Amino acid sequence: MSHDTDTPLLDTVSSPADLKRFSDAQLEQLANELRRDTIAAVSRTGGHLGAGLGVVELTVALHAIFDAPRDKIIWDVSHQCYPHKILTGRRAQMDTLRQENGLSGFTKRTESPYDPFGAAHSSTSISAALGFAVARDLGGACDTGAGDAIAVIGDGAMSAGMAYEAMNNAGALGKRLIVILNDNEMSIAPPVGAMSSYLSQLYAGAPFQDLKQAAKGAVSFLPEPFREGAKRAKDMLKGMAIGGTLFEALGFSYVGPIDGHDLDQLLPILRTVKDRAHGPTLIHIVTRKGKGYPPAEDAADRGHARAKFDVLTGEQKKSPSNAPSYTRVFADALLQEAAQDPLICAVTAAMPDGTGLDLFAERYPSRTFDVGIAEQHGVTFCAALAAGGMKPFCAMYSTFLQRGYDQVVHDVAIQRLPVRFAIDRAGLVGADGATHAGSYDIAYLANLPGFVVMAAADEAELKHMVATAAAHDDGPIAFRYPRGEGQGVELPDRGEVLEIGKGRMIQNGSRVAILSFGTRLGEVMAACETLAGKGITPTVADARFAKPLDRELILELAREHEALITIEEGAVGGFGSHVAQLLAEEEVFDHGLKFRSMVLPDIFIDQASPARMYDVAGLSAKDIVTKVLNVLGVASLGKRA
Repeated sequence: MSHDTDTPLLDTVSSPADLKRFSDAQLEQLANELRRDTIAAVSRTGGHLGAGLGVVELTVALHAIFDAPRDKIIWDVSHQCYPHKILTGRRAQMDTLRQENGLSGFTKRTESPYDPFGAAHSSTSISAALGFAVARDLGGACDTGAGDAIAVIGDGAMSAGMAYEAMNNAGALGKRLIVILNDNEMSIAPPVGAMSSYLSQLYAGAPFQDLKQAAKGAVSFLPEPFREGAKRAKDMLKGMAIGGTLFEALGFSYVGPIDGHDLDQLLPILRTVKDRAHGPTLIHIVTRKGKGYPPAEDAADRGHARAKFDVLTGEQKKSPSNAPSYTRVFADALLQEAAQDPLICAVTAAMPDGTGLDLFAERYPSRTFDVGIAEQHGVTFCAALAAGGMKPFCAMYSTFLQRGYDQVVHDVAIQRLPVRFAIDRAGLVGADGATHAGSYDIAYLANLPGFVVMAAADEAELKHMVATAAAHDDGPIAFRYPRGEGQGVELPDRGEVLEIGKGRMIQNGSRVAILSFGTRLGEVMAACETLAGKGITPTVADARFAKPLDRELILELAREHEALITIEEGAVGGFGSHVAQLLAEEEVFDHGLKFRSMVLPDIFIDQASPARMYDVAGLSAKDIVTKVLNVLGVASLGKRA
């Protein structure tokens, strides 16, 4: 990697230990160099920019004062960890960020001993820090040693219940651990809820340092009735002006709020906490996402996620789009349905832009709800909206809906409430890798009684499924669709309501039938072109529904062909497993049907381009060709030719 920035101090850093020899003034210079280097690196690869820029000073301070990897620095979500990676021996690899065989865009235990805990979903850091602290005190055998545990969590992530569950437990156990609340008033979208308002009130008054100084002489200027002792005066002043009472009620010593970009504040406070803290301590810092790079600071999302970009202008180098994205098609279709039905409302969990609900919010603000990073609450909220007579669409990424699964089962499915689940980012997603892959929703939803589970083969089908979900009032219904562009098919003016549990025939053939569920249909048709050149014409059908299955279609395909192949963008236990169960119950296998199921393999597939990931998964057109030839007993195309 060639460094195109002027970074004389950073060039001498090969590990965090090198920061110990720098003066405070040099650490400030190092932070400036680190910020420039982070911007330069992300401009070449794309990735999460704003979050890392917001914690540059904090990253320098933590590594200068604490002793990683013995001390465990745990980044919540960890999309802000690029500066951390640069300081921990991975600077030369930054040009491989989020690429196949390259650095992960998140912390990853197998990548570095300086990444003690992997992440990518939010609000796990305090639980992890507490686990490390307890393991330390119980004499756990950790290869990197047992020191302090420091969790860095954003204000957006603090909206999730898991953070409070962990703080409640930590306060009760009283173990020494440090939580740094990085309050930047910005997660992916602007934070929502009472917690955000509370944090804003905490730093609306005078700075923390002035208050602490005033507390020393507080007795002299308090009214006579309150002159009962220095402790009471100090506590009252803290309650009136600092207000960290929520955290203190949970058993944490509260320090803050302080300017997270001012090393003159950060360094002495971190040193003091390291030297003197006994139990759990929360340090509340205020930062700005995208700090130090105007194109990020001025952007609506503060530079959250970026394609490759020009450093001077901030202009992103995005590939031209040939078709609308599935997310946009969903958003437009939902707007159409909502215009006709005032009962339709939409709920998301801190992803209004990512799910397309920002467009819905512009048109129907009173019917749009961003619950923050709180998928569990979001699902139950939808359940009660449905029970109250509304028609809620719960729009979440597949990987994030997993976090609300208990609520899907208990609050939605058991009560047969008509919540409509719009599942974005279904299947493999590319650069974000295994942590964001939508691999499991078919399996974890299709096994629930009374659930309807659909998958769109293309963007026109997605429109039909939005209309179908809007019209469905008999229990929960879900439809899944991938990230990225559609297939380029012509879109209908309005979605049609599909018959529940009915698939569609795509082409008639002989000998082998391919039953596709979801957007692999495009690859199936590409495979059919190759096979046609060799005299093989498979029958192709689009299942549309994983639950309920189209029994008539499936049994007909089984009757009229010697082989049946299912294909889906999901893990084992999903659509293909349900088809196999049906065929077994109907005794079809007793009569010699050859059955094969193409699913995602039983591995976590590392980051790469989506096309490459599907190659690894064995779900590309060439893999379908091979599967057809094998099931028909044709060893190779060459022999068939």
